[in-house]
Amino acid sequence: VQLQACGGGLVQAGGSLRLSCAASGRTVSRLLMGWFRQAPGKEREFVSSVSRSGRSAAYADAVKGRFTISRDNAKNTVYLQMNTLKPEDTAVYYCSADYAISGDYDRREVKQYNYWGQGTQVTVSS
Repeated sequence: VQLQACGGGLVQAGGSLRLSCAASGRTVSRLLMGWFRQAPGKEREFVSSVSRSGRSAAYADAVKGRFTISRDNAKNTVYLQMNTLKPEDTAVYYCSADYAISGDYDRREVKQYNYWGQGTQVTVSS
């Protein structure tokens, strides 16, 4: 499984961005997908994860109500819509994936994922 993230950039506080992560491989529909972020000098932290079907999702408290994760299995792509961005959202954002059963959607630990994208920078100015 290979993951390619894109969509990062520079945005003012209060603005929006949408990240995309394209997954390759024959079994993408069997993958639970997630987003993590890492700010300078900090550990990588969980942002959101979504079930194989896209019907269930989990969010970190810091982004709940502002970020929305979704996926389009026909396009092998997962999205992270980020609204009302804050300077503290500034980080490199990574998409992640791993095989999961159909009901699994809440994975918040880095060690729970075997596949990672290269990261995309999000910078929010105040």
